[in-house]
Amino acid sequence: MAIEVTRPGKIVGPDIMSGDAALRGRQWNSERNLSSALAAIEGFLSQSCRDRVPWLSVAFGTGIAAWFALPKPSQWAGLIALCCAASLATRVCWRRCGAFQTVSQAFFWVPLTVAAGCVLIWGRSMMVGTPPIERPLYGAFTGRVLAVESQSAQSRRRLVVATRDQASGRALKIRLNLPDELSEGESVRSAEISEGSLIEFEARIMPPAAPLLPGGYNFARTAWFAGLAGSGTILKPVTVLEPAEGGEAPLARVRRRLAAHVREQVDERANGIAVALVTGDRGGITADDAQAMRDSGLAHLLAISGLHETAVIGLIYFLSVRTLALWPALALRVRLPVLASGLAALGGIGYTLLTGAQVPTVRSCIAALLVLGALALGREALSLRILAVAAFAVMLLWPEAVVGPSFQMSFAAVLAIVALSTSAPVRNFLGPREEPAWMRGVRWFGMLMLTGLVIELALMPIALFHFHKAGLYGSLANLVAIPLTTFVIMPGVVLALAADIVSLGAPLWAVVGWTINAVLGLAHWVSAQPGAVTLVPGMGEVAFTLFLAGGFWLALLVGKARLLGALPCVAGSLVLYNQAPPDLLIAGDGRNVGVVERTAGRDAPRLLLLRDTRSDYVRDNFQENAGLRGEAIYLPDHPGARCNADFCSITLQMRERAATVLLSRSRDIVPERELAAACDRADIVISDRWLPRACRPRWFKADRGTLSQTGGLSVDLSRGAVRNVAQGQGMHGWWRGRTGEMSLQDLIPPMPSPSSPDR
Repeated sequence: MAIEVTRPGKIVGPDIMSGDAALRGRQWNSERNLSSALAAIEGFLSQSCRDRVPWLSVAFGTGIAAWFALPKPSQWAGLIALCCAASLATRVCWRRCGAFQTVSQAFFWVPLTVAAGCVLIWGRSMMVGTPPIERPLYGAFTGRVLAVESQSAQSRRRLVVATRDQASGRALKIRLNLPDELSEGESVRSAEISEGSLIEFEARIMPPAAPLLPGGYNFARTAWFAGLAGSGTILKPVTVLEPAEGGEAPLARVRRRLAAHVREQVDERANGIAVALVTGDRGGITADDAQAMRDSGLAHLLAISGLHETAVIGLIYFLSVRTLALWPALALRVRLPVLASGLAALGGIGYTLLTGAQVPTVRSCIAALLVLGALALGREALSLRILAVAAFAVMLLWPEAVVGPSFQMSFAAVLAIVALSTSAPVRNFLGPREEPAWMRGVRWFGMLMLTGLVIELALMPIALFHFHKAGLYGSLANLVAIPLTTFVIMPGVVLALAADIVSLGAPLWAVVGWTINAVLGLAHWVSAQPGAVTLVPGMGEVAFTLFLAGGFWLALLVGKARLLGALPCVAGSLVLYNQAPPDLLIAGDGRNVGVVERTAGRDAPRLLLLRDTRSDYVRDNFQENAGLRGEAIYLPDHPGARCNADFCSITLQMRERAATVLLSRSRDIVPERELAAACDRADIVISDRWLPRACRPRWFKADRGTLSQTGGLSVDLSRGAVRNVAQGQGMHGWWRGRTGEMSLQDLIPPMPSPSSPDR
């Protein structure tokens, strides 16, 4: 038998040598397979992801969104540690993967950027987050007015006041509604209440409201980052103890005078929108007009955003270039685009300050300034990189805006426009060619229609997620309304204000008023069409995440690979299509309950409300969350309900069995034995009071004790699923309900399937 001496004192036989060779072969094959995989990824990234800056912006936003989605600080810290470990591991292996620079950079920078986003929002929450008041406060308060917002359409004004809790001495920043009937009297005149005034008032102040139902608007989170500890309503006339030092602030005075001037120039129906476009004050828009604008997909025209900033800055830039070009001495010595960009930037900043410098307006101004900088440098005015830098700048200043609809919709619309306009088919379609002028016009009109459709498709998932509804005809309405706003209304307002200096603005104001009325007429007509508004039950995070992933894939990649982004969008559409209205909607206080009745003889289910509330807010939230239209029915008037002064009972039919629901109506004392017997006959018991342990329904009870920890509930009986508000809040500072380590199953046991026995 042959042997081989590998080193002194060691003899290796052929069997051992063959084993070592096999091991070396497996290792070589593994490295070769790894290299092949890295080479494939390298080629894909090089061909399909030519610009990596937008992906870093998406990763930064993902880290911010992950902080909101994850419930516990330990999970936030775990995400940061995991991302840093992934970047460190990539750095260590850099030499081994030296041939794959694109892959190495992606695996290093993307996790690091995700971690940076999570760290940023966590730190901002700790620095600016304001804990809410623990309980409602009622009494007389003294405070300094920080901000005043007129809401003439609602016959009130909204004040932001700095005051103190008399019991604890804690400094509070609160938001108060001041009805107009309390703004006038011997002790106060409406003009006296301004920023800086010291006032004495009597009010009831409530903690910022959590979402009424799962998926609802989270005012508590907004107040946490805005520094608001509570909100309420002033109940008696206000006394001004000290007027503002130096009178009204100069900018506020200019804004108020401009608003009054615009109201005098434009007719009554249109002046609310005209004032909103000039000063950002939307309080003069009537509720009917605002609802019609929302249902027709034109509500974005009412908020000062990128559209309005673009119109103002674009007009100033165009007029500056054309006017300065008439001065040959200046045109020969100075680059006019640079000078015009500077003038347009000053005009955009001034317009932002004039309209109140709200976060969406400032965000749009930052993006517009970046575009002006690109123009001044002779680069492409609008590109994915410019948009990514603008989004990154906004997220650095206001990271909490990532989860808000304003940020998502504004950047999604611009992203859709840029992605569409930079795609190869569109460039070829709009490329120069020898053709008649009318054919070129047809081509551009077709492109305008396609752009409106793409924007509507991009915004629809966001609208459905946040508002549970979207306008089907919004793209068609925007095709008319956006050009009118951009090229007629906004330039007309600017030119009319300039012409008013020499008292020549009346004709321009007439054109502005007529155009605004035309837009309002279009909004009312579109919103009145059958099927104009699509309502869906609350979209879950899964479907929304699929839409986001598919949208980013379609927008940021190039080549045929981008078409794969349609697959997540199709999957999200299927999830959304199979979304069914919940059977029970329970508000966090237990007083307001909605029951969705499904009857075989009816085409659509109906919403039954336990209490005949006059609050539009409560009724609209229940209808939107259930995805139902039409008038809600008062449950005690329903023939299928059995009600007395204390309780209502209704039986809901499911696929294979029925479920009996018992709902309390009063807080009168009920004998415990009778209550226990009624609970024993029910599957689910819902109450706004504390129920004794003797109350044992078959499935679960949602009383004040349970709801104080879970918040509002959404119950799907057919699937045995229960969603609650607490699931989306976690241990973030704005959530007052605490479940601690207790799970939802401890509070609400899993419901049996329809085919299981009752007990």
